[in-house]
Amino acid sequence: MGTKGRSTPRVVCCAIPIARSAGKVLVVTSRKRPDYWVLPKGGWEPTDVQLEAAASREAFEEAGVRGTVTRYVITIPTPSATYHFYELDVAGLEQDWLESNERRREWVDYAEAVRRLEWKSELAQGLKLCSLAPCR
Repeated sequence: MGTKGRSTPRVVCCAIPIARSAGKVLVVTSRKRPDYWVLPKGGWEPTDVQLEAAASREAFEEAGVRGTVTRYVITIPTPSATYHFYELDVAGLEQDWLESNERRREWVDYAEAVRRLEWKSELAQGLKLCSLAPCR
């Protein structure tokens, strides 16, 4: 995937939605590849002001998540995009949300979330650095 006519890589903000007490991560299906799972993510927009706000907005749009960004995780640059990861402690889920007709969402444990994201290395890499990761 190239830069699609951009002179600089796209700024992508990723939420890692967490149910901390249950030790679960919320994953959603990709719109482009409905059989593949991703974290809620999308481009930063000037109206977001802060990168954290974009991660929170994307979680709401793609997964119906309401919550609080609690931790910056990592920034991962790739040739086409720079990914910024943030943990989001989930306070609630909307039953009907913007992309509810285009995506499925599912709570999974950490190991299963890593397994589902392995196809997209930067997503798996970001998740592996979140606070649910086993201590090394």
